[in-house]
Amino acid sequence: MAATPRYDLPDDLAYTVKPVGVVRSPFRVHEGTPRQPGTGRVDEGHLVLRPGLQNLLKDLKGFSHVWVLGWFNYSRGWKPQVIPPRDTVKRGLFATRSPHRPNALALSVLEVVSVRGTVIRVRGLDLLDGTPILDIKPYLAYCDSVPEARCGWVDALPPDRPDHRDTRRDPSSSTDDDSSSD
Repeated sequence: MAATPRYDLPDDLAYTVKPVGVVRSPFRVHEGTPRQPGTGRVDEGHLVLRPGLQNLLKDLKGFSHVWVLGWFNYSRGWKPQVIPPRDTVKRGLFATRSPHRPNALALSVLEVVSVRGTVIRVRGLDLLDGTPILDIKPYLAYCDSVPEARCGWVDALPPDRPDHRDTRRDPSSSTDDDSSSD
């Protein structure tokens, strides 16, 4: 019988990252911001790189989409289990897309509208204005798309099920348990 793999990194292991840019978005607060890229409003915004990094964008114009790795800088703390927006059951945090995580990493796939200087104009934002950008990578359909992927408990949810946090729909259904994303 094979030994069970174990976690053996030092308890004090930590990394420091420096943002390469910032998101400029029409979304200033969580409420009204799409839960995922391409859901809800499809707004445009900008990914603005630090001065001097314009050469990092060379040859990006030919790509229709990019992955954006950011930092959920407005997130405050996390819980091991959360109730996702379209669900009523507590789920393990790593089985959800909640922005409130042990490491508040954001991951979005955004449509590239244009690239000029240190600015990428994008469409399909789900990030708040001021979100730090840690990295940008081109979306490659041949290896980034997994059409046969299963979506666990999310597959059982009706696609039009309302967000339990949306008090505009039904004030009695709102909970303060989490502002998770599916």
